[in-house]
Amino acid sequence: MSRVLDGTAQLGFTLIELLTALGIFLIICGAAFTLLSSSQQRFKSESQVLNSFQEARLAMDQIVRDVNDSGFPPPAFNGGNAIQFATAPFAWSTGAGYPGAPCNIGTAGGGTCTTAAGGTSPGDFDLIIETNPNIQDPGNPVQWIRYQLVGTTLMRGVANKVVNDDPDTATSAAGVLAPLVQNVVNNGCPPQIPTCQAAYPGLFPGGVPVPIFTYLCDNPPVPQFPLPPTISCTSAAAGASNAPANIREVTITLIVAAPLPDATTGVPRLVQLTGRGRRMNPNL
Repeated sequence: MSRVLDGTAQLGFTLIELLTALGIFLIICGAAFTLLSSSQQRFKSESQVLNSFQEARLAMDQIVRDVNDSGFPPPAFNGGNAIQFATAPFAWSTGAGYPGAPCNIGTAGGGTCTTAAGGTSPGDFDLIIETNPNIQDPGNPVQWIRYQLVGTTLMRGVANKVVNDDPDTATSAAGVLAPLVQNVVNNGCPPQIPTCQAAYPGLFPGGVPVPIFTYLCDNPPVPQFPLPPTISCTSAAAGASNAPANIREVTITLIVAAPLPDATTGVPRLVQLTGRGRRMNPNL
């Protein structure tokens, strides 16, 4: 017997075909991994923006609550114990006359409300509030609550009021101030304000730092009911009304940068929050 061969050859892939297929596969894998990496960077960037926004929002709520409670309880509510009532809604250094002589709030952080550290409070980036934050406990001592921008970190510190003590010194003592919000860039956006202004024209009008705190004062300053109209504390028309004791409203502006710039453009990622605290009591 003999086997009959059909003569059909078993064909396979040539080396060139294998290399071509491998090249196409590598190109597809590279594109997929590039897209995945870009998506991961975008997700990380957006998460950081969200975290920065959340941190700033919580801080804004805290500042507004403290401003609303400033000057409470007023002297008329107490029998004479100075640590149980707020001498003034907003405090500054004894070197500027606190609590007796009034000082003046100036523009661009100026004025005569100087602190022992050489800054200004109330000021563009430094504010000391005097209040009893625990209004449910009248026996709780009045406290000085300070908000101060140090570099790009907004700090918050609380110290119990001490008669004849200096609010500035008490709230600047070691261990009192603690970080509240990181990467606050009101006073200088990294690497510089023009870079941020080019990306966010509306955030830095005029290309200058944006105050965290701006003030409206009672005008006239005489305590009365109903409450008098308000005027910008730094306006020339405010005159003698621009003392911290006459502050009625504080506008808070926080511009916060995410830790990393945009993954695609390299531009800093910024969020801006604005809130307003209004002193509720007349501090008679």
